[in-house]
Amino acid sequence: MRTKTLDIKKVEKVAFILKAIGNPLRLSIVDLLSIQDELSVKDISKTLNAEQSLVSHNLSGMKLKGILASRREGKHVYYKLKLREVLKVIQCMENCDLDAI
Repeated sequence: MRTKTLDIKKVEKVAFILKAIGNPLRLSIVDLLSIQDELSVKDISKTLNAEQSLVSHNLSGMKLKGILASRREGKHVYYKLKLREVLKVIQCMENCDLDAI
């Protein structure tokens, strides 16, 4: 039985992060960028076996929300994690026993 209420600021931050990364492709992108410091759109698309336009669309959305940062080098755009708290949310998800649900 729980006896403690949730911290509203923490709840709002986690809800924001979950909303921003809340689909399988975005979760996969974040997971990939947690392993590789920085990757191009092309590399992400190839690694995840996803269409480049779909990956690019999701990357742009996460960048607008402050989850990712990007830099351009010629024709290539490289992305990396900006909001490191995302990794804490991913870690919580990894530690969760979803089989028990």
